[in-house]
Amino acid sequence: MVAFRTWIIAGAAAAALSGTAALAAGGGGGGGDMPSVSGPQYDPAEEYAKGVAALNAQKYKDAERAFDRVVDAVPKNAEGWRMLGLANVQQGDFKGAKRAYERAVRLEPDSIAARQGLGLALASLKDAKAQEQLAWLKAKAAACADACAEAAELKAATQAVEGALAGAAPSAALAPQMLFAGPEAGDAAYVAAVGLINEKRYDEALAALAAAREAFGPHPDILTYQGYAWRKKGDLARAEAHYRQALAVAPDHRGATEYYGELKVETGDLAGARALLARLDAACAYGCPEAEELRRWIAAGGEPNG
Repeated sequence: MVAFRTWIIAGAAAAALSGTAALAAGGGGGGGDMPSVSGPQYDPAEEYAKGVAALNAQKYKDAERAFDRVVDAVPKNAEGWRMLGLANVQQGDFKGAKRAYERAVRLEPDSIAARQGLGLALASLKDAKAQEQLAWLKAKAAACADACAEAAELKAATQAVEGALAGAAPSAALAPQMLFAGPEAGDAAYVAAVGLINEKRYDEALAALAAAREAFGPHPDILTYQGYAWRKKGDLARAEAHYRQALAVAPDHRGATEYYGELKVETGDLAGARALLARLDAACAYGCPEAEELRRWIAAGGEPNG
């Protein structure tokens, strides 16, 4: 069984959140602080924050520039592409929005917001393929039957695309998305996700992590936990994609390195796991829990007992 470690939470949120953020073995979060104050300094998250602030301030050209930098640095970040599409829509650049939303849908085919945005952009371009996005939303809504957590979002997205096909302005349909959560809400979602992961409630954890990523963009701690949750759900390809994103943003992120190494062990790639362990050993001059845990996985050929 995986043992759990508790990290000390620093900063103003400590008193309210103390004891709620026990992290799964392997660190994952890379230090335990909230994503608004922790982790390495790296341009993609900074640019994402600038982009969100610009959207909230209705400075759409500034937002476009910021999100362009995000997707240049992390081309597989679906939020970055979706936000770029949103900035383009608000400027009336529907061709640019189409390209951005197509990338977002390719990266996250189940994203309702990305499907809605693509449908709106295509409808504005009088492209018949908008009907494909509408059909996807309707099918998803029918399967949901008002019983799933996304029921309201699906209804709103379906109505928005139908409205755009009837000639409504897409920017008006996207207006409710224009005020985005700040760091406090993102931190709260992150802490909730960690607790849900510890309870093995991975679907709920992924929803909370998506909310955190909406606030922070490509933050390596969040990406690492998304990878962990997908791995525990058995989707190793999606898990690997998230670990690789985390390491693209922060190459020395210990949690992502360890968890990616564990995934390598699970898939039988012991050479790959040892290479990642060597990276941890190089980064941890005096040893660290992440290196020791991955060493145990390699020795056991899988998840260690006890």
